[in-house]
Order: sequence, then C-alpha cells, then structure tokens
Amino acid sequence: MSVLFGIDIGGTSVKTAFVSSEGEILHRAEMPTRPETGLDDFFARLRALFQQEARSAGIRIQDVTGVGVGVPGFLDDACAVVVEAVNLAWRDVPLRDRLEACLELPAAIENDANLAALGESWVGGGKGRQHLLCVTVGTGIGAGLVLNGIIYRGMNGMAGEIGHLVVQRQGGIRCNCGQTGCLETVASATAIIRQAKERMPERAANIVGASDVFSLAEQGSAEAQAVVAEAADWLGYGLALTATALNPDCIVVGGGVSKARELFLQPVRQAFIRYSLERIHEAPLVPAELGNDAGVVGAARLAQQRLNRG
Repeated sequence: MSVLFGIDIGGTSVKTAFVSSEGEILHRAEMPTRPETGLDDFFARLRALFQQEARSAGIRIQDVTGVGVGVPGFLDDACAVVVEAVNLAWRDVPLRDRLEACLELPAAIENDANLAALGESWVGGGKGRQHLLCVTVGTGIGAGLVLNGIIYRGMNGMAGEIGHLVVQRQGGIRCNCGQTGCLETVASATAIIRQAKERMPERAANIVGASDVFSLAEQGSAEAQAVVAEAADWLGYGLALTATALNPDCIVVGGGVSKARELFLQPVRQAFIRYSLERIHEAPLVPAELGNDAGVVGAARLAQQRLNRG
C-alpha cells in the first residue's frame, strides 16, 4: 500500500497526516511548532513524530513514498527554499533539502493556501474539477488556484491574492497592504465585524467574531442582515472579476465566514451570477469540505503529483 505524509506548518502547531493514495486520511497527529527553539530541534522533533506515529498507526515506513509540506510564507521559484515566513521567523530556509534528509523521503513544499486549494480539488468541495478557485474568507481573503489539475503560482508565487483586488475605488478604507478599497476591507470577517459595530454601536461590545453577526442576522436583526448582504455582494463581485479572468469550473469558499453556509453563500452566489457572464457563472460556487484537513490532504496530493512526474 502506498502512503503519503502530509504536513501543514502553522505558527503555533504543525499538523500532520498519513494519507492514502486515494486521499483518505489514515492517521492524524500534531506537534507544537516552537520556532524559537531553532531548526535543528524542529526537524529532530518532526522525525521522532513521523516514526512514532507511523508505528502507532501500524504503517510501515517503507510504504511511505513521499512527503508534502505547506508553509505560511514566500517560497523561491523552485519551491525548495522558504524565502520568508514571518510567523515562523524563517528566512532562506532550504526546507525541501532538510526535509528529505530528515525523513529520507522525496519532498515537495508549497504555500499553505495553495495546498488547501489542491486538497479541495482532490477529495473536497471541488472533487474531480480541473480548474478550481478556492477562496478563504477569514481575517483576510486569499485564494489558491488549481489549473489543469496542478497549482498555479504565477510569476513569483503571488497568484491568488484576490483579497487585494481594489474593488472600491473611491471612499474605501486603507488595507494592511497599503492600498485603499481592497476586497478584504469590505468582504472579510474583519470587515463584517467592523461594519456591524459601526451600524450597531449598542451591541459592539458583544460582537467579537463574524459568527456573532451571523447569529444576529438569523435572529432577525435588520442591521446585521444588511451587513451580511453588503459583504456578500462585495465578495460575489470580487469572485466575478476573478472568474472572468480565469474561467474556473468550480469555486470553493472556505474559511471562518463559510461556516455560515447558505446564510452567506447564497447571497454571494446571487451576486456572482449578477456580476458575471452566463458562461462564467456556470461554475458552481460551493462550500469547502475539508476544514482543517485541507492543508495536510493538499500536501499529500502535492507529494503524489511530484512522484508521478518523476
């Protein structure tokens, strides 16, 4: 049996999974990242976890054929070196070579958002789709692109930064990127919270997350419903612009905001249809299905693709 090892490195924890060649998770495990202890300690702990968890799951090491890794940072053009990962305090880390030496397996690395898209296209909300746009709506808005079944990175890995499409050309607020009127300033969870507090100052202290706004909307609050409708309209508009350029055959929406499901996704879908050409919006807009497993599943798929390409 061929098994793949997927790794999703975050700022506080490292999620791992042994994954079958069909995309089924066979065993999960995680460890604290602890970037402050240094790279040697990180790789020593990763090797120990790999060996221990393989034994716990009854998986023979010789059956593991490759490892894929997701990193929250910028990679070089060859996807071999982590040029910078701010949350990990990593700079110019030769991650692929170090992983191959650590685990004695062929390794493939990629940005974590791209791997979430690859995972969703393999066995998630976009299963079987060849041209996928996977959008994550949370604190900000990001996306991963899978075209012809493989990750599309663009010239230097910046493809998919749709949260920084300038959609509000006048009167927009300043984004963290320095521009004003970016999509994530009007359609992210952060934007929903800000706008709800502005419209409902008497409830501001109790609005901590976007879920609070969705709850108020479900309870009949006209102000909350207006906030949700406006954010959904902006997101649908941004997706229409992106889809018109890429013509995907599926759009998957994930992240914290997507947990509201049809309360949010239905008006997003309506706006997407309103702002795009008919042949563009033939692409279904669906919720992500893999949740926190998207990164490790996508990493396993990346390793499988690299092995298949030789």
